[in-house]
Amino acid sequence: MDRQNLVTFLSPYKSRPWMINSGAAAPSGGSKGLKGIIAGGITGGIEICITYPTEYVKTQLQLDEKGANKKYNGIADCVKKTVATNGFFGLYRGLSVLLYGSIPKSAARFGAFEFMKTNVSDSKGQLTAGGKLFCGLGAGVCEAVLAVTPMETIKVKFINDLRSPNPKFKGFAHGVGQIIKAEGISGIYKGLTPTILKQGSNQAIRFFVVESLRDLYKGDDINKPVPKLVVGVFGAIAGAASVFGNTPLDVVKTRMQGLDAAKYKNTADCAMQILKNEGLPAFYKGTVPRLGRVCLDVAITFMIYDSFMDLFNKVWKD
Repeated sequence: MDRQNLVTFLSPYKSRPWMINSGAAAPSGGSKGLKGIIAGGITGGIEICITYPTEYVKTQLQLDEKGANKKYNGIADCVKKTVATNGFFGLYRGLSVLLYGSIPKSAARFGAFEFMKTNVSDSKGQLTAGGKLFCGLGAGVCEAVLAVTPMETIKVKFINDLRSPNPKFKGFAHGVGQIIKAEGISGIYKGLTPTILKQGSNQAIRFFVVESLRDLYKGDDINKPVPKLVVGVFGAIAGAASVFGNTPLDVVKTRMQGLDAAKYKNTADCAMQILKNEGLPAFYKGTVPRLGRVCLDVAITFMIYDSFMDLFNKVWKD
């Protein structure tokens, strides 16, 4: 066996041919994913503190039913009644729950996207249209399972509890303990299927739109920097696209995670009951506040995330 064949035979990349030309093993993808996790976590914490009031109003409107139990006559009425009852910071009730979930959610999302992008992109680091959708879908599924489902279920139950005449949750730890005591661990995993569908489609749409607009802006110069304000505009467009694409899934998910979730047999039964009892428009409840929140949310998220990734790429070499 000559020297060239011996080197090839002994190469640690022999069973991983995509690594031969790069001269580097998994650390490149792993390092990129780790950067994504850290930058994503920081981004998630900052973003939710800015946008939470619109999330609160959206959830209240989606939980509001027709008939005698109806409490609000729109966004302004919901804000007015909340502030009158609990003061301005009443719009931030339940923030701690979402904050605890937003950091790991964003970390899981961007970490998964960066890791997958590293492994499916071409030699220039570019993704095909299908690759953008695939990486976005994978990022959404990952965040749904690891963070979104349990934290969203807890958040909705907390907000729902505040709507009752005699709230029973005395804080985050007490509330979670009460939910698990009454329903078991499965009690914080209600609505897993619609959450996976929602988050998967959300991130597939958002990453596809942002990455496609970014490529369009760069043109033939793949190294052309994209100004952060432009990234923000791309994010807002992506957010709007995702809202109109999956608000019905968001409504079903919210109902499945509420305190009255027991009256639904499964996701399909929940959707059928909403359609039967409240009509098709009920699937688009909370669209306006959600549109405002999501456009702002996604714009801020991508701007902050890009800023931290630029910083990490300068000081943290692979």
